[in-house]
Amino acid sequence: MNYKTLYIVHCIDTEGPLNETIEATFERLENLFGIKMAPSKKHLEKIQNMEFDFNGKEAAIAKCFSPELLNYNRNWGDIEFMLDRALSSDFRNQMLDDWEQGWIYSWHCMDHVDYLDNPREKPIGYNVVFDFYRQKLNETGSHQDEINWHYHPLSLSRRPMYSATSYANNYYHLLQILCRRILDRGWFPVVNRPGFHAERPDSHAFLEQWIPFDYANQQYIEPTEQPDLQGGRFGDWRRSPATWRGYHPSHDDYQVPGNCRRTIFRCLNIGTRFNKLTVAHVREAFAEAYDKGKAILAFANHDYRDICKDVDHVRELLGIAGKDFPDVKIKFSGAEAAAQALSESNYIDPLEMVLKVEEREVNVSVSKGRIFGPQPFLAIKSRDGNYYHDNFDEVIPGEKWRYVLDEQTIPIRDIAEIGVGSAGLLGHYDVQKVTVDQHNSEVISNGD
Repeated sequence: MNYKTLYIVHCIDTEGPLNETIEATFERLENLFGIKMAPSKKHLEKIQNMEFDFNGKEAAIAKCFSPELLNYNRNWGDIEFMLDRALSSDFRNQMLDDWEQGWIYSWHCMDHVDYLDNPREKPIGYNVVFDFYRQKLNETGSHQDEINWHYHPLSLSRRPMYSATSYANNYYHLLQILCRRILDRGWFPVVNRPGFHAERPDSHAFLEQWIPFDYANQQYIEPTEQPDLQGGRFGDWRRSPATWRGYHPSHDDYQVPGNCRRTIFRCLNIGTRFNKLTVAHVREAFAEAYDKGKAILAFANHDYRDICKDVDHVRELLGIAGKDFPDVKIKFSGAEAAAQALSESNYIDPLEMVLKVEEREVNVSVSKGRIFGPQPFLAIKSRDGNYYHDNFDEVIPGEKWRYVLDEQTIPIRDIAEIGVGSAGLLGHYDVQKVTVDQHNSEVISNGD
């Protein structure tokens, strides 16, 4: 039976702990609002209570530095403490969906790499955050949750306190992360959450090659009073549709519906200072599910703050808005599963690829399903521990690809591992890897 269904998708920009000292808080006050003040708890409390005269900026400053936003998970112990509650059945099941299922999370894990400094004590290294959450979800039996993709481009200064939007300036880091996810973890991304909600033409082109589902659209009517976010800086979605059903973007403008492959879904914020989900937005999503049969209400926060408070808040909004739509069922869902449910394409089998490596060639073919982009992602690990990505030669479009191993690329004698990864046309992914024998340069194992 087909029901009118609103899928509830909780995306978490999963970056690990973050530690901000009070001196750093007042440094942000000066950088954002031009206000220089001696750091102290007393001054901070007065800011939060709007006791200073800041020429009409009191409310905006108090919001930016509210106790809730400064209550960080400062180390992995804080994260563990939060997750012990968030992942428990007691907490998940405080509200059940219409299929008697509890809350589901989508953990969009990022890597912190190549910073010049690390004043917020972020967890540095490839796969560090990914490994922590994969292990935690396995330990707690949280198989209903998803692990997905999140990436922050480095700023020109390469300092982690500052945001940036350019993928073109960061292709090396992107490719390194993906190579390691394929070769070291047997994983490939299917769902994107953009760092700082920001996309631009270069990231639009990159995502269109590799990732089918993109929870990025922050279309919002009211302008923000936060000075660092005005005028569409960073997350610019002013021209995008307000739909809760997603859209295929245009080739030349990611904010306009067009004929590109990937689907961009609307995803507002919870537990932060701008573009916050309201009960009016929830009603919009219910109404679209009622009119169209299906919709996705998606929202995002960060794991370096207490996600449980935000879950409670969204459950409250669902209870309020849902009373007006008794014919719409709600279903808690991962981001990939919800996107697949809304797909208008015919069902296609999950992707399966075949990887064959010979002395001078890498050959890849599709044995089942279809890849999402124009080619699989090629990852190579050399014997000296370096990771490389390169393009394939296209043999049969959408079906077969070839890569030549020689002095103009990298000869097989210098290779330790070769892997390929790809998302399927409608989600899921496949990764295939081979190991090359150290002594005679022959493939000795082949597996995913």
